Amino acid sequence: MEIKEAFVSVAAEAIAEFTEKKSRFIGRIKPVSSEAEAKAFLDSARAANREANHHVYAFIIGADGSVQRSNDDGEPAGTGGRPVLEVIKQAGFVNVALVVTRYFGGILLGAGGLTRAYGRAATMAIQRAQPVLCLPARLVALHFSYDLISRVDGLLAAEGVKIRDKSYAEAVCYLAAIPVSRLEGLQKKLTEISNGALRLQDLAERIYICEEYAL
Repeated sequence: MEIKEAFVSVAAEAIAEFTEKKSRFIGRIKPVSSEAEAKAFLDSARAANREANHHVYAFIIGADGSVQRSNDDGEPAGTGGRPVLEVIKQAGFVNVALVVTRYFGGILLGAGGLTRAYGRAATMAIQRAQPVLCLPARLVALHFSYDLISRVDGLLAAEGVKIRDKSYAEAVCYLAAIPVSRLEGLQKKLTEISNGALRLQDLAERIYICEEYAL
């Protein structure tokens, strides 16, 4: 995967629902990283609501939002998928899928009513979700001697770096993901506290790490 700029997504699945003129609308949003994951999320929403009449959905994939899809699932054209997609875009989220399930209550809402209802369900789901800022990062291995553990642990904790794995053999090795924007500064600090003894190995894996974010 090509690493580009930072983007905003959601931390985990969130659900919201309301009833409009006896029709029940259930909005679900979830972080996804591919069209396959988005479609699997849609399938899970359908499986959880087999008696529902419609499962309108939209998703945006890619750090640059290059993949965008929406579907009205049998509702009048433009009344379901498009407003859901627009809500996602207005929120500034990418790498998310949003499904709005409708149980028809027997009263027609009209094109305008449907557009507003699907947009409302999408907005409510987004409001329930925890936004996260996803930063391009590098996976690195830190190699150092046992006498440096307390100093390395203290610095990493102060910098907010989460250690993914630790191994202890002839020397200590920590596996960590570090945002690209912070890597150079952190490397300098690690060099200083270890007097140049710590070795930082770039594992050539480009990833994203996400942290809570307030819109």
